[in-house]
Amino acid sequence: MQKVVNIEPTPNPNALKFVVMEPLLSKGARSFQDFASTIGDPLGAAIFALGNVTSVFYMDRFVTVNKLQETTWAVLIDPICEAIEDCDLGMKVVDDGSVPALEADTKFQKILDVVDHQIRPGLAGDGGGIEIISFDGQVLTIAYQGACGSCPAAGTGTLQFIEGLLKHEVDPSIVVVMA
Repeated sequence: MQKVVNIEPTPNPNALKFVVMEPLLSKGARSFQDFASTIGDPLGAAIFALGNVTSVFYMDRFVTVNKLQETTWAVLIDPICEAIEDCDLGMKVVDDGSVPALEADTKFQKILDVVDHQIRPGLAGDGGGIEIISFDGQVLTIAYQGACGSCPAAGTGTLQFIEGLLKHEVDPSIVVVMA
């Protein structure tokens, strides 16, 4: 049984990060943009069932919940904490969406290394994440998860930072776009 030990604000005013004591998953992350996508996931379904929720993202030791802009956090915080604490995930193993190293070319593998070691930890600190949708050798298409998914800065400053880091660390010709 989980225990919520802290609730942290994120750069997105419509997202809060609920920090828990024990890991929720043994690896990977889960991201849901609507109630229908939570089929088979008791935590995502329980949080969406509360209403006024626009997305749920969780990994490791946190759950990020995005709410409707017109809803106040006062009506959601306690029910979200209860949903998290009442849910038993049984340490599900989840595929993190990354391409196995055998399938990835050298440039893509370098991108994955930068994303895994430099970008994902930073985004997780603010209750968010990133999913790699595709890479065609030049253009990397990504989707934000959690607090980053609806954050105003994600489409500008954060995207520019990610592209700049990949240009510096991997290849100056890389272009990063949002899905």
